[in-house]
Amino acid sequence: MQALTWGTLAAKMTDRFAGIADIHGNRWALEAVLEDIAARGIRQIVNAGDHLAGPLDQEGTAKLLQERNLPSVAGNQDRELFNGPHGAWLQTMPARLELAQDILMFHGTPERDDVYLLETVGADGQVSIATDKEIAERVGSVAQRLLICGHTHIPRVLEWRGRLLVNPGSVGLAAYSDDSPVRHLMETGSPMARYAIVERRSDGWRVELVAIPYDFESAADAAERNGRPDWAFRLRTGRATLG
Repeated sequence: MQALTWGTLAAKMTDRFAGIADIHGNRWALEAVLEDIAARGIRQIVNAGDHLAGPLDQEGTAKLLQERNLPSVAGNQDRELFNGPHGAWLQTMPARLELAQDILMFHGTPERDDVYLLETVGADGQVSIATDKEIAERVGSVAQRLLICGHTHIPRVLEWRGRLLVNPGSVGLAAYSDDSPVRHLMETGSPMARYAIVERRSDGWRVELVAIPYDFESAADAAERNGRPDWAFRLRTGRATLG
């Protein structure tokens, strides 16, 4: 899979930027994250996918993102919305994006948007950090030194074979359950919105994982109005259930 080069679409990357992912239509969380990023004087944001999917505010979220035209990749649940109201916009996003010669962004892995890069789900549903061999298989032949992903909603920074692998966590959904490959939970234990600040320094990359409060009650109320009490619980607690 060939990566689209962002340099053909916008200005070059700066040495300090914010990484976001997995907004899932949570306009309230996105507004808080964008405000916090601006307050820190960060002018560049990149987006690792799964923009709108969920029972919250797809229209409001799309409006905020379209106004900013962020360098973005499509996530697995973005693909599920390709035939919806915002499908034409989502389909403009590549599966992976070369932000700079040494920076690659994608949603899951470089080749699959529905596979975890940094975590592995065991046969019993327990989630653990992926092994060196598993990461090597998932990274494949890509050569960039900084890899930015999303998908798991779990903030994580991992040094691997001289490279830095970064998942900024989820802006809009702090926990979920999934049936693939087996039933498992992904939880942060907090309702806070997450993102990452990435900075290039003379001695290498520096990453700050940021967690900020936001009006999660309004998001949870929207989930309840739209018939998803499970989402409301996860938004309020940062925990998921097997029910």
